[in-house]
Amino acid sequence: MSPSVEILEVSPRDGLQNEDRVLSTEDKVELVERAVRSGARRIEVTSFVNPSRVPQLADADDLMAALPRHEGVTYAGLVMNRRGLDRALAGRVDEIDVVVVATDTFCRRNQAMSTAEACDTAAELVLEAKAAGVFTTITIGASFGCPFEGEVPLDRLRDVVRRVVDAGPDEVALADTIGVAVPSEVKERLEMTRELVGLETPLRLHLHDTRHTGVANAVAAVESGVCTLDASIGGAGGCPFAPNATGNVATEDLVYLFDRMGIPTGLALAAITDTVAWLEHRLSKPLPGALLRAGGFPD
Repeated sequence: MSPSVEILEVSPRDGLQNEDRVLSTEDKVELVERAVRSGARRIEVTSFVNPSRVPQLADADDLMAALPRHEGVTYAGLVMNRRGLDRALAGRVDEIDVVVVATDTFCRRNQAMSTAEACDTAAELVLEAKAAGVFTTITIGASFGCPFEGEVPLDRLRDVVRRVVDAGPDEVALADTIGVAVPSEVKERLEMTRELVGLETPLRLHLHDTRHTGVANAVAAVESGVCTLDASIGGAGGCPFAPNATGNVATEDLVYLFDRMGIPTGLALAAITDTVAWLEHRLSKPLPGALLRAGGFPD
């Protein structure tokens, strides 16, 4: 089991991209700053995609210009093509996250290309980003199931992982984009991925709590040696291109869990929970995370 867990905060990007209410740039800066004050050191702040496709993140360039910089804090941006990479580099991101969806149907809906084409594009983007000195992650979306094709066979995922490894990213992530994974499957697919990427390349897991298996899957990942998990304050989030893809696993739920297990995350539960209440007010809706209403372990 990993001796500590790094939580990569994705609420400013994945948490907001599917919301009806569009937050102002100023509110997004405040959300990022609140995450930093809570102890977050890796934050996915936005997505450099076509604004007509994801209008909630249309201010990506303005947001990058407005964000304060903090020593030891890295800002990541999601990119899908060369135009997005150029914008990300102009905005001085510290990391890029390139998505390859494991099934052709979902990949075409998500980024208008097949999985093989997305792998080729990812390889080009990784090469360019690394030449610019930017840390690179390739995330394999729908690693555990697809809303259009159903089950993703292990052999299919293995083929995609091989192509992703050949692209040479600094980090590889598996994403349970529609929240269908269970712990046994998490362990199986992480074991297969580790065999292909080797011991030097870090693995990351992106979890959704659509069917309330996200916390259990997080434990399975840490038991498998994964040190970095994506999570979103309040459990906000969802994919605009996947039907019924609800929120990410909640940051505060994971922090409570690992605190109780004696596994440090470096995040302050009370500060994060305060931000959940703030974000609910900004979005004018309740969020699915449990800790705001249940509280931590009673004194």
